[in-house]
Amino acid sequence: MPLWQFCRGLPKAELHVHLEGCLEPDFLLELARRNEVAVPWETAEQLREAYRFRDLGSFLDLYFAGCQVLCDQRDFYELTTAYLDRAHQDGVAHAELFFGPQTFIERGIPVGVQLEGILDAVADAGARTGISASLLVSAHRHRTDDDAFALLDSVGPWADRIAGFGMGGAEVGNPPEKFVRYFAELRRQGFKTCVHAGEEGPADYVRQAVELLGVDRVDHGITILDDEDLVREVAAAGTPLTVCPISNVRLRTVPSLSEHPLPRMLAAGLNVSLHSDDPAYFGSGLADTYTATAEGVGLDRGTLTELARNSVRASFLPHASRQALLSRIDAVAPADC
Repeated sequence: MPLWQFCRGLPKAELHVHLEGCLEPDFLLELARRNEVAVPWETAEQLREAYRFRDLGSFLDLYFAGCQVLCDQRDFYELTTAYLDRAHQDGVAHAELFFGPQTFIERGIPVGVQLEGILDAVADAGARTGISASLLVSAHRHRTDDDAFALLDSVGPWADRIAGFGMGGAEVGNPPEKFVRYFAELRRQGFKTCVHAGEEGPADYVRQAVELLGVDRVDHGITILDDEDLVREVAAAGTPLTVCPISNVRLRTVPSLSEHPLPRMLAAGLNVSLHSDDPAYFGSGLADTYTATAEGVGLDRGTLTELARNSVRASFLPHASRQALLSRIDAVAPADC
């Protein structure tokens, strides 16, 4: 079986994917026309040419510009549906979707319009294809903790349909310690939590995430290798790290796939899994991410299978659902793993 076919057929969980980052160029331009939003690109080819990112900041500028074309419930529904259909084809059995309502709240789009569109699409995709999906509400770290608390209040009516809360955005100058009160409140209310740390920020941001915020997962986390004591502590605790190798290369936090720290993270016993981050902007869905990473850093199929298992174990699914997905992985795993 070719590697790409193995990667596509391997059941896995996608835990680190931003719904806004699933806005494919053709669909972005279609929404711009439909909603009469002016954008600086006339063709999908021109838009793809803009995907030559210098760093995380240049990516976020374009990412938030793209968000301007999402305006009504139908838009959020169609965006979610398009991602889930592709993910199903990529062998994603369960997806946990980051979504940042603050971007749209500031434009006057009601939270209900956003979340109902997404949640309706999740339900319909599950009924149509069997894919499992849930919502992670993501706060922006460049905003204040008061803004994060306001976000938490605004999504309250949908709390029983939210799997957890995350935080993303530009790390530099926005350490996790800014949000100690907010994450304490999330824990008090019983929510699962995760935070982006150690993508472009230092290893100390990963330490703050686990020690000050008490998160269940760390998103990215690749700079953890700069702190050997922290590596040992996080490995012993088994805290999951959702790693996005293609994203790291495209945003130049890592020079190339062959130089990605993933093998060193695995050798150190860290609990890592693979994810696509923003597949429309980085040109790599989850199956492509598995394939390219395996070829780039030299992973065998047994290691890929264990990475898929890690993704399921790290999910916020109930125990019984995780066990059912692990059984699906066992059914297709190579004989020696």
